[in-house]
Amino acid sequence: MGEVINLNKYRKYRARVAAESTAAENRRKHGRSKADKEAERARADKAMRMLEQHWLLKGTPPSDDNDS
Repeated sequence: MGEVINLNKYRKYRARVAAESTAAENRRKHGRSKADKEAERARADKAMRMLEQHWLLKGTPPSDDNDS
């Protein structure tokens, strides 16, 4: 004879599994919070400003021409 299961518990279990998979999919789609995105953007902007301060000719990035 088969195993006896409580249908209410099984229904709730199935709903919980579906909700967890949906949550995982949403985390994958939407990623980080707005604050995380802004912090990353601020770090990238600061790094670019620091790099620009070290360029010899203002406003132009160094070229990759090493033909000499």
